[in-house]
Amino acid sequence: MKTNWILNEDGSIYHLRLKPGNLSNIIITVGDPDRVVKIANYLDQIETSIQSREFKSVTGYLSGKRISIISTGIGTGNIDIVMNEIDALFNLDLQTGSALENINSLYFIRLGTSGAIQTEIPVDSLLISQWCLGLDGLLPFYAHSDNCIDLPNELEDELPGLSKCFLFHADQKLLNHFHTKETIIGCTLTASGFYAPQGRLTRMKKMNLLSKMQNWNVDKIGKISNLEMETSAIYGLSNLMGHKALSISAILANRITGEFSQHPEKSIIKLIEYALEKISGLNN
Repeated sequence: MKTNWILNEDGSIYHLRLKPGNLSNIIITVGDPDRVVKIANYLDQIETSIQSREFKSVTGYLSGKRISIISTGIGTGNIDIVMNEIDALFNLDLQTGSALENINSLYFIRLGTSGAIQTEIPVDSLLISQWCLGLDGLLPFYAHSDNCIDLPNELEDELPGLSKCFLFHADQKLLNHFHTKETIIGCTLTASGFYAPQGRLTRMKKMNLLSKMQNWNVDKIGKISNLEMETSAIYGLSNLMGHKALSISAILANRITGEFSQHPEKSIIKLIEYALEKISGLNN
């Protein structure tokens, strides 16, 4: 198992450098390591703080509740590392690779930023992803064909070689707990990159992708509300592993109207404080 579940000399798991017991079963994920520090400043007590590459993790206590915060970096490739290594810490014998007899179900709560692609979604709002569609390329290695839906012809024309994407739902218990009049419920699309995969024009590729994403009315779900780069992997892997996941985004831009937040840091702080208040009242 040495090349499958790689351990460091101190017994920690390869990329995250964490050991069993270092994390709570409630895990906040963020992209930026600096955002881990921002959130950790709200904790009453810090138990552990570990950094390896872009993966910074802090575990501590908020109003008596033990929580962990970890940065994933950008993209679903990093989510593949983070979620598999975290699941291994809780649910595998790392020496043999065998699953433990009692499997632990974890809470993953993503706090991120995103751009809206519907004109009615205001900048600086908080959006919860009820559904997430994945155009990122990770989930074919894990999920089943019954998790797929067909792309509309107009998107297939723009994306040669792609005909399907994966669709996963947020954990309903978390969705019910976190959704209030202060949040918007949406359907999120996870892209494989920041520029052309999200309809930005580059020197190499000019396409009409953004308007076609905006107009795609997904059967029984509705239109896509926003674009980002991690949620489909978090929802998909959580679903398959038996964990519970929710993604909440601060909407910093509206890609259709061209508006960008005048105070992005205030929106991020609003997101953090809202989420921590909800987490402190979470019955897990």
